[in-house]
This record gives sequence, C-alpha cells and structure tokens, in this order.
Amino acid sequence: MTRDPSLRAVGWARSLPLGSSVKTARDWTRGHLAALGWDRTAPDLVDSVVLAVSELVTNAHVHAHSDAQLILTWDEKCLHVTAHDSSSHVPEQRHPGDDALGGRGLLLIDAVADEVRIRPCPRGKDVTACFGPPSPAPAE
Repeated sequence: MTRDPSLRAVGWARSLPLGSSVKTARDWTRGHLAALGWDRTAPDLVDSVVLAVSELVTNAHVHAHSDAQLILTWDEKCLHVTAHDSSSHVPEQRHPGDDALGGRGLLLIDAVADEVRIRPCPRGKDVTACFGPPSPAPAE
C-alpha cells in the first residue's frame, strides 16, 4: 500500500467526567479550531462544530449517564468530532413536539454536520459528526 506523503492528520482528545461543564468542552474545541485558523476563515463552521460538541457531550452526560471522551481528528478532508460514552444504548432521533424541552440533540447535529455516524463499541458507543473543510477564500 502506497501512502500519500502530503496527507497529514492531527488529533486531540479530552476526557470530560460526568458533572463537568459542557462549556469546558466548547471552549476546548474552539481553541483547537482556532489553532487550525478556522476562527478567522470559517467562523460559521466553528459555531456549527461547537454546537455539535455541546450536544454530543450533553447527550453523553444526560442520556448515557457517563463520562464523555471527546476526540477531534482533522485529516485535511474532514473534521471528525467523536464523543464516546459507556452506554451501549444507541441513540435514535426523536421528533419532539413544540412544547418539549429536549430531544432535539441529534436533529441539531444532523442539521449542522455533513455526516453523523453511530458505532457501538465493546464498552459503549461512539457518536461521530463529520465536517468538511472550510471553503477556500475567494481570490481578490
């Protein structure tokens, strides 16, 4: 198998214990996206990623009653945002009524991400939201 020498990947991981602030996850994510320069080139994309992170970590804490392992992987083709929790229950999209206070997390993630994957694991599950790269800046 031949490897493409131009392909580079970076990744970051953070453990977010049950009871930790979702704001911590959002701030941590925003900092890594700033390191990629996305805060300047694609602020709307950053907001979408941060919204997905907020929902993924909230789902792990509230619905799975679990710590969350948050993993960001950027391979220059896609930013993979994965939250791992210890529950084997695979989430399903709900269609809450207008008066419901919750139940929209996966709907929101699906609306802002290019793709969403849910994968059962031996010790829980991974929920991954994938985001394509920022659009190139128009030439002046």
